[in-house]
Amino acid sequence: MELKYLSGFGNEFSSEDPRCPGSLPKNQNSPQQCPYGTYAEQLSGTAFTVPRFENKRSWLYRIRPSVMHSPFAAVDINNISNDWKDRKPNPNQLRWLPFNIPKDELVDWVEGLNTVCGAGDPTMRSGISIHIYICTSSMDNKCFYNSDGDFLIVPQQGHLVVKTEFGILRVEVNEICVIQQGMKFSINVDGPSRGYVLEVYDNHFQLPNLGPIGANGLANPRDFLTPVAHYEDVERDYKIICKYQGSIFQATQSHSPFDVVAWHGNYVPYKYNLANFMVINAVQFDHCDPSVFTVLTCPSTKPGTAIADFVIFPPRWAVQEHTFRPPYYHRNCMSEFMGLIYGNYEAKEEGFCPGGASLHSIMTPHGPDLQCFETASRANLQPTRVADGTMAFMFESSLGLGLTTWGENLCQKIDPDYQKCWQGLIKYFKPPV
Repeated sequence: MELKYLSGFGNEFSSEDPRCPGSLPKNQNSPQQCPYGTYAEQLSGTAFTVPRFENKRSWLYRIRPSVMHSPFAAVDINNISNDWKDRKPNPNQLRWLPFNIPKDELVDWVEGLNTVCGAGDPTMRSGISIHIYICTSSMDNKCFYNSDGDFLIVPQQGHLVVKTEFGILRVEVNEICVIQQGMKFSINVDGPSRGYVLEVYDNHFQLPNLGPIGANGLANPRDFLTPVAHYEDVERDYKIICKYQGSIFQATQSHSPFDVVAWHGNYVPYKYNLANFMVINAVQFDHCDPSVFTVLTCPSTKPGTAIADFVIFPPRWAVQEHTFRPPYYHRNCMSEFMGLIYGNYEAKEEGFCPGGASLHSIMTPHGPDLQCFETASRANLQPTRVADGTMAFMFESSLGLGLTTWGENLCQKIDPDYQKCWQGLIKYFKPPV
């Protein structure tokens, strides 16, 4: 499986299937006759007239155009929902135990996609959704595309082979991939698989500004990979599944949707290995804000405020002096949804499990549990490795997240004892006599 480096977000990329050399037209986007008799088709990720540095589009040279399908019809195949709009909000600290993977049931990635929470409205192109996928089988003669926004996919158990119109990405645990709005993809698995999905409606993910960090640090552009063109010339019935305005629709066509022979543009699927993240951390005192661990951000129109940030807490050294090193007790104007890929999260070593999640809503207090506080308050502050063998992450949003029926009731995984982890905190206050 061949991959190419992305040399930087916003740049122009191109690829052609090695089986068809010269399939990428030269000098113009849509020639009168394309090489090898392909059809030229543009996929636009932004309005045509946005500023040039924001413009996202790619040209696909394919065996047949995408329009050759039957009419779409509504289907009900999973727990994708935006019914948080019709439910009462829940401000409590919430933690989910690991989401169950069915043992004796064949469920593919689309069928196993379940919405936990979200905010906004896809019809207005404003908001986010957070999903859990739990699946046991590959998508057979079926593809999916999202009309509502971008998917950031975080595998937690089992690798994914993501076949896209642009080529194939193999995404391992501790890697992520981004499938942008409108891109068709199919996911194959080798066994039981589970993970997390952050969906954004407003904008596209980009690298955060580095500011005083300078030119290097955090996630570097050269570590993001995009696939090489790989066409599939197959004539059989395919299901085309579409997420549109929060609902699921299905059409059929008589050929593979993955028939792109060559492509060029700056609107592409990509993947990233979280082990390549260059941690920036405090080396004197105090605990850094989690913003220094941002991998990707989807900015809002308000400077410095994100519709969604994807933040990780990777292995690193802690060397701060005279400092309570774990995360501090906190009330935030952002919503914080956390997941654990593997290992033990430093501030919640008991109860916060791989394959589970937590949600701390806007201004709901949260922080280290009793054991973490007592240990860190009395620790001998020598240079110490933190989070070895662990990878936790956070989807952080400026939006107030509401729970879906599945997330609050049907998944039956909310930990009823979560709040007890703080109830034993001791009063140490001693006023002057």
